[in-house]
Amino acid sequence: MRHTRPPLSRRQAIGTLAALTLTQTQAMTATTTSAPPETSAVLPKSQLLGRATLRFFGLQVYEARLWTASGFDPNRYDQSPFALELAYARKLDGPAIAERSIAEMRRVGDFSEAQARTWQALMNQAFPSVVANDRLTGVHDGKGGVRFFFNGKETAAIQDKDYARLFFGIWLSPKTSAPGLRLSLLGLQD
Repeated sequence: MRHTRPPLSRRQAIGTLAALTLTQTQAMTATTTSAPPETSAVLPKSQLLGRATLRFFGLQVYEARLWTASGFDPNRYDQSPFALELAYARKLDGPAIAERSIAEMRRVGDFSEAQARTWQALMNQAFPSVVANDRLTGVHDGKGGVRFFFNGKETAAIQDKDYARLFFGIWLSPKTSAPGLRLSLLGLQD
């Protein structure tokens, strides 16, 4: 004799989904109270300043976390040491991430086509394709030096003040395409 379980009602299904989502959110929060190892190695006393979730058509793309040292000045982010960590929630193609980064950098400021080609090549090296739970971290030394890490392993580095200002400006510049995300990263909005 086969025993079948009655189907869940819509209300039960929504409740179960909500409980799973809450559990996933709590797990993510619990694992992000201390800086990732690649950040701690470069910024030993860094603290989480803020976090924000990027969504596209309602779907979560990544959670961004900004790790800073004391004295971080958001108006002079390009002159401050910090790390920006992106924890991805879905699969994305590395070259598409690099291409989108160039487009977003153009919103922050002007640069030549030669710079765009150089930076695109750098980011193609820095950003492999990602899947859910992968992390990309960019560490800025406050002097124009940028190091990129994929799941804790260094993938690329550059010493270029213009690049550092424009790249991190995607998230931290007042000219960002996501002002709410910027405010959350800077700890100015929940």
